[in-house]
Amino acid sequence: MPELLQVEVGLLSNLCTFVADGGGVGDASSERGGEAAIVDPAFEGDRLLRIAAERGWRITTILVTHSHDDHVAAVDELERATGAVIRCHPIEVERVRALVGGGGERVVPVADGEVLRIGDVAVEAIYAPGHSPGCVCWSVPASPAVITGDVLYVGSCGSVGDPAAFFATLQRLSTLPEMTRVYPGHDFGDAPTSRLAWELVKNPAFAATTVAEFCAYKGIRPPVSRP
Repeated sequence: MPELLQVEVGLLSNLCTFVADGGGVGDASSERGGEAAIVDPAFEGDRLLRIAAERGWRITTILVTHSHDDHVAAVDELERATGAVIRCHPIEVERVRALVGGGGERVVPVADGEVLRIGDVAVEAIYAPGHSPGCVCWSVPASPAVITGDVLYVGSCGSVGDPAAFFATLQRLSTLPEMTRVYPGHDFGDAPTSRLAWELVKNPAFAATTVAEFCAYKGIRPPVSRP
């Protein structure tokens, strides 16, 4: 089984998530080492590296949900320390390459539905535009789990850039298995993680059945229909 570990970093309630080959989800006593990915290394890069070292994890991949500063501030530090490959949406590649400078050749775009291997663990990229055009959610089917960045929080969702795209993304996420555990990019809810089954019932973002209803929930103007 893959091991998923959330770590809160910085002053904005950011949650970075490790996906490691081995151990049990959230098992803080696991001493099994192996290959690992880290999603959205936002801040406190030295602490994240120390956690990986303490668990014997080799960070081989950095996964980016999107390149807003509060999700990528430590990407360059982690890349320099580990030589990890960085995977992100094609739209985000140039910005992420600029962040890592000389390590830019290790920034590789990911395709929608592409399956990456972290040791024996499969991680699938799910394009998730709406908060920003280049958002990616990272699904770990074996858990099952999904790491959602600023797309989906516990009990709410992120700010909206494109309402129609965001609504379509939520509809897509709603088709994942109901027991999927949601790992958001911020601890903005009553708990840092939840099950999709809970979100489908309790999260008002999922209650909307149209783009207009979703906009009403977010308190924003619906997109104008063009003839």
